Amino acid sequence: MLATLILSVPSSSRAEDSASGYPARAIRIIPFPAGGTADILPRIVAEKLRERWKQPVVVENRSGAGGNIGAEFVAASPPDGYTLLASPPGPIVINETLYKALPFRPADLEPITVLGSVPNVLTVRPGFPAQTAHSFIEYSKANPGKVSFASQGNGSTSHLTAVLFQKLTGSQMVHIPYRGTAPALQDIMGDNVDMFFDNLGSSLNLHLGGKIRILAVGGAERASSLPDIPTVREAGVPDFQSVTWFALLAPHQTPAAIVARLNTAITEILTEPDVRERFSKIGVQAVGTDLAATAKFINDERSRWGAIIKTANVVID
Repeated sequence: MLATLILSVPSSSRAEDSASGYPARAIRIIPFPAGGTADILPRIVAEKLRERWKQPVVVENRSGAGGNIGAEFVAASPPDGYTLLASPPGPIVINETLYKALPFRPADLEPITVLGSVPNVLTVRPGFPAQTAHSFIEYSKANPGKVSFASQGNGSTSHLTAVLFQKLTGSQMVHIPYRGTAPALQDIMGDNVDMFFDNLGSSLNLHLGGKIRILAVGGAERASSLPDIPTVREAGVPDFQSVTWFALLAPHQTPAAIVARLNTAITEILTEPDVRERFSKIGVQAVGTDLAATAKFINDERSRWGAIIKTANVVID
C-alpha cells in the first residue's frame, strides 16, 4: 500500500543532461474536476514548479465521462513533457475495466509520481438514525434496500467502495449516482440521501461544521485530523480498505529523461514543509514516489479495482 512506498529521488546525471533544455516553455497540467482535491493538489505543485523552473505551469480543467475526456486529451498530446495528467484512480486504473471501450489505453500513460493520498470516509446525513459506524453496519444489514448511498457517478471510487462495503458486510443498499462530489454532498447535507463514501479532503470541514457526520475512516489507520473516529476495520469489517490517491502522468513515449526530471522536481517539492502542511489542511498526505514504485503501485491498484468491478459485474457503455 501507499504507506510502504519509499520516497526516492532519481539522481542520474546522464538523465539530467539529456533533459537540460526542459522546460523551455509553458507546461499544462490537466486535472478534473475544478474545485475538488484532484484540482487543488496540482495547483500547489504547479506554483512550486513555476518558482523552480521560471516557466509558466498552467492548470487546465477538462472534466467529463468519469475523467476520460481529460485523460484522452493528455494521451493524445505530443510526448514532450509539456502536457501532463493529474488524476485520481478512475481514469488510470478503473475505467479500462469499467467501460466497454475507451479511446485511449490508460496503461500507456507514463507514471511520474503519486502526489498524495487521502482515505475515503463513511459519511452520513445529519438525521441518519445510526450514531456510530458499528450501528450503521448493523442498521444497513437489518434493513436491506432501505439505506441509500450517494456516489460521484457510476463506476466512481465512491460507487465501487460502497459495492465493496456491501460485499464485505452482507448489506444491500440503493445506489443514487450524482455528477460529482459537490451535488452528492449537497443532498447528504439536505438529508435527501443516507450515506456517501467521500474522500476525507472534501468532507472534513463539513463534518467539523456539523453539516454531515463522518462515522468511519476507510484507511488502514485512523486519520490524524480525526483521531476519535474509528476505521471501518475497527468497526468490524477487517478486510475493508478504501483510499483515494492522486497521481501525475505523461503521454506514452515521453522521453525517460524528461519523466525522470519531473519526478525529481516534484518528489522534492512534496518534501517541503509548507507543501506538506497545505496538503494536510485538506486531509491529504503528501506522498512522492520514485518511478519504479509509482509504476508498481498503479499496476497493483489496476488489478485490485479490476477484481472488484468484475465481481460486482459493473459495466458502463
